[in-house]
Amino acid sequence: MEDYKTIAIFTFPSEYAVLQHLFEQAELHYFFQNETMISVLPFHSNAFGGIRLKVHPSDIDKARLIINSLEDDSHLSVV
Repeated sequence: MEDYKTIAIFTFPSEYAVLQHLFEQAELHYFFQNETMISVLPFHSNAFGGIRLKVHPSDIDKARLIINSLEDDSHLSVV
């Protein structure tokens, strides 16, 4: 997990629900750091530094393409 790189930061889990589904479909290697802590203490998200999307270096390009496709081609977006 040390090699994984942060490519996005979210405040609440609802902000990345669609993104998580798309990453699962693409079989990317990723995880959300601080997800459990913020689900227990949602108003402490800023104190924990947000929920960090960590992606394996071999999947970073694919992950960024998925994120950009949500911002460009759809009414869905990453908040």
